[in-house]
Amino acid sequence: MNKSITRGYFITVEGSDGVGKSTQIHNIENYFLKLGYEVQLTREPGGTSIGDKLRDILLDVSNDEMNEMTEMLIYAASRAQHIKELIEPSLKKGKIVISDRYIDSSIAYQGYGRRLGEDVVKIVNEYASFGLIPDLTFWLDLDPELGRKRILSRSIIQDKDVTFDRIELEKNDFHNRVREGYKEIARKNPERVHRIDASLKADDVWEEIELILRKII
Repeated sequence: MNKSITRGYFITVEGSDGVGKSTQIHNIENYFLKLGYEVQLTREPGGTSIGDKLRDILLDVSNDEMNEMTEMLIYAASRAQHIKELIEPSLKKGKIVISDRYIDSSIAYQGYGRRLGEDVVKIVNEYASFGLIPDLTFWLDLDPELGRKRILSRSIIQDKDVTFDRIELEKNDFHNRVREGYKEIARKNPERVHRIDASLKADDVWEEIELILRKII
């Protein structure tokens, strides 16, 4: 059933690197701006000054000895700051908040990728998120190998060197587990999480997203 937005609305965009999240996030932003809404874009890890410092620690390739539990807790710490400093205040002002990643990333990457288990990650993030769940999530699904090829292809077109971060440098088995994690999240949350085939052309991906937005909002 369609509904008008009378309060803030929280949208998250999920998926592995190279799926085209940035392009679709800006498409979603423009969609709501044209409708007259205020939009707050943000990302995880990060979104705040403290969060960006934690992001640097998490993604620094020199931190190759970081324990998987340490990693998960740093993500959760960044999220707690993110919510209290940026997301909650924006929602209270009635803004559309669009975040590049949120709790689903932790479940997929640390719960499945690092094999910490979904339950452990969910328990920690119930506290770290203060119970805040997105209203709507788009999962851009793509084979991790294809995602990496896209990143390399873009670098050639733009004549830029590719620098992969600590997470991106993980082996294919890790990224395949992450993808399986996302599949489980989507299966368990069919009303909130919408799988989008990210192997399609960017315009076709946007058509699918726009159709969902029109049906829901």
